[in-house]
Amino acid sequence: IPMRPSAEETATNDLKREAEELTKRLLASALRHFGVKMNEPAIRFDLRGKTAGQVRCVDGGACLIRFNQTLLARHPEDFLARTVPHETAHLIAFSLFGPRVRPHGQEWQAIMGLFGASAERCHSYDVSGLQTRRLRRYQYRCTCRTHELTSIRHNRVKSGQVYQCRRCGSPLERVPERTHAV
Repeated sequence: IPMRPSAEETATNDLKREAEELTKRLLASALRHFGVKMNEPAIRFDLRGKTAGQVRCVDGGACLIRFNQTLLARHPEDFLARTVPHETAHLIAFSLFGPRVRPHGQEWQAIMGLFGASAERCHSYDVSGLQTRRLRRYQYRCTCRTHELTSIRHNRVKSGQVYQCRRCGSPLERVPERTHAV
C-alpha cells in the first residue's frame, strides 16, 4: 500500500512547485524584455546548509538553479519574494553579459529592478540548526595578491583545472605550505 505524503511534505511540494513556476515566469519576462532566447534551466531543491540559492552555468550554455528546500519551507513568502528573483537575476545576467559579469553588479541590480525585487546581496533567514560543512582552505597567489581556495577548488586544480585572478588575469599558483622542523 503506497503511503500518503504527510501534510508537511505536501506543503513543501506545493512550495517547490510555486518556486519553479515563479522562476519560469520571471525568466520568461526577462527574456521578453531583453529580446533574447535561452534554454530553460534545470531547477533542483538539493542545496543544504545556510545558502538559500545558487546558479551554475557551464560553457555549453546548460544552467542549473539550486534552491534550499529547508529555507523555502521555513520562510516561504520571503524566499519567493527575494531568493527566487535573486537567483533568476543571476541566471539572466550571466546569459546576457557572460561569465565575467559581477555577481551583484549594476547589470544584476537592473534585472532585480525589472523584477520589482529588492537588490539585496545576502539573505537574513534564521539558519539556526542547519548543518554546514567546514572546508579546508589553501593559499594561492597570482601576480597581484594572495587568494584562498577551498578544498573543492584545490582538488580541481590538482585535476588540471586552471583558475585565474579576476583582477590581473594571471593563473593562480599554489603557495607551498610551511613545515616546521623540530
